[in-house]
Amino acid sequence: EVQLQASGGGLVQAGGSLRLSCVSSGFFFDDYVIGWFRQAPGKEREMVSCISRSDGRSVYADSVKGRFTISSDNAKNTVTLQMNSLKPEDTAVYYCAADTKCSTYWTLFGAWGQGTLVTVSS
Repeated sequence: EVQLQASGGGLVQAGGSLRLSCVSSGFFFDDYVIGWFRQAPGKEREMVSCISRSDGRSVYADSVKGRFTISSDNAKNTVTLQMNSLKPEDTAVYYCAADTKCSTYWTLFGAWGQGTLVTVSS
């Protein structure tokens, strides 16, 4: 099965940037997708962005559209989430996950990384 490792989180001031990475290894479906989800304390896990490794199509949550960019380097088995113009409300643990189709429902993703903490100060 596929193994996912998320990294790149940290502490940043509002308006700053961070780049998160998700590295995958092992076997999964040929057409699998990688989604980024986040969860803040006391809140439900929500989809931030998702990308198809096969055709590069991507989707974004309305709250991050125009600020975040997702990309995939299939040769390195790495998906990157570039986060710009960060806001305090972006503070959360960010997870990457894999499945066969992008979805806003985190329960539909079958493989998960360990998560990386992003803290945005005001």
